[in-house]
Amino acid sequence: MLSILLVGAKQHHDSLKACLAAQSNRVQCCQSAGEARRLLLQTAFDCVIINAPLPDEFGKDLAQKALQLGCEAVLLCNAAQREQLAAGVEKYGVFVLTKPLNRQLLSFSMGLIRTGRYRTNALREENKRLKKRLEEARILTQAKCCLARYQQLTEAQAHRLIEKRAMDERESIGEVAAKIVAEFEP
Repeated sequence: MLSILLVGAKQHHDSLKACLAAQSNRVQCCQSAGEARRLLLQTAFDCVIINAPLPDEFGKDLAQKALQLGCEAVLLCNAAQREQLAAGVEKYGVFVLTKPLNRQLLSFSMGLIRTGRYRTNALREENKRLKKRLEEARILTQAKCCLARYQQLTEAQAHRLIEKRAMDERESIGEVAAKIVAEFEP
């Protein structure tokens, strides 16, 4: 289930919470963009739903801030404003829905958001894994260069030496390479 921050006029909180009951059991409400920004810095949310306009701003900037902090953003606006607003914020990934809100449309949108979050999280994990591999390859190359420079070994000899040390010391090749770099280049 998604954790949701609902931002907008207090009189609409109960009706929106009722619409979101099937989507989330963790809905927190606030009334202004300033209050929402403070909450976003203190608590991690999956999605921010902004019932525009807000008392201190329209809500477009808050939606973009939510995206920067890793949340999904849904902006609720009047039908007359939807096209112009969507043209400005959908390119960043903000969902723009019209009021009055259709329960089916909200449910469908939240499903899309949930699916998108799963895919995004999987891509983030893959990105972390690839960055780690690149960093290990960079350190390994740096260690081989140190061995070639200071011990006059060829690249193949340096690679074999690092692999042998890793097996002998029961450490990963990356850990051994990092030690070698630290030994030769303070």
